[in-house]
Amino acid sequence: MYKLVALDMDGTLLKEDKTISKENLEAIKKAKENGIKVVLATGRPTKGIEKYLKQLNLLNDGDYAVAFNGAVVQNTKTGEIIAKNFMNLNDLKYLYTLSKKLNVNIHALTTSSCITPKLNKYSELEATMNGIPLEIVDFDNISKDTTIVKVMFIDDESILNKVIENLPNDINDRYTIVRSAPFFLEFINKKVNKGFGVEVLAKNLGINQEEVICMGDAGNDIHMIKYAGLGVAMGNAFPELKEIANYITKTNEEHGVAHVINKFILKGQKVG
Repeated sequence: MYKLVALDMDGTLLKEDKTISKENLEAIKKAKENGIKVVLATGRPTKGIEKYLKQLNLLNDGDYAVAFNGAVVQNTKTGEIIAKNFMNLNDLKYLYTLSKKLNVNIHALTTSSCITPKLNKYSELEATMNGIPLEIVDFDNISKDTTIVKVMFIDDESILNKVIENLPNDINDRYTIVRSAPFFLEFINKKVNKGFGVEVLAKNLGINQEEVICMGDAGNDIHMIKYAGLGVAMGNAFPELKEIANYITKTNEEHGVAHVINKFILKGQKVG
């Protein structure tokens, strides 16, 4: 029996217009009524999902979120952080130097804002999407008090494709690197990823690995899909995610989350 459902946001729970369908809302409500723990697992900061947590009624004593691609696992009501693994200013400076060498735009997320050395449409999108301030900051002279949660190369898909081909050979030894969208390449603490975050939370709640369902669509969901007892790729997922998933559901526009909850939780069916 499944006890925990971890849901990616963009491209999974959310439709392309960034809303939650009534089908998904109803299925999640029924899952919760059946004692299932529902958790949002996202690359977004916690602040960037507040309105969705409220809409889903996930702001109660026992509710949690996995934010920043697993860098923060947090109680959504009290704000208590049960796990956090941030980056440091040396990471930012290294990646900033690399971004200039590769001629790619860069920004970083702090615990409360998006900072970038140069205004660009992708940093504006990040800030708008998450409802956080966008600040223009000189990365060469950044305050020592700045907390860096993650760093991102942000640019057109074709540019990021070339950037990935030209990353240093040892960079995967330094960071967890995930592509959360065609135009977002994220660098986070080597210790963490969404799978790590979901695992930490499951253990904290006394839930076994085989009792966990994880659903996602992009490269930053790979770790949690591999971790899950039932790893689900959306119908609109990246090909590499579909290859490792236990099950491929409908697309985010076709209420793929509701389909999985109805099939495997409410009806109790098994894969295969």
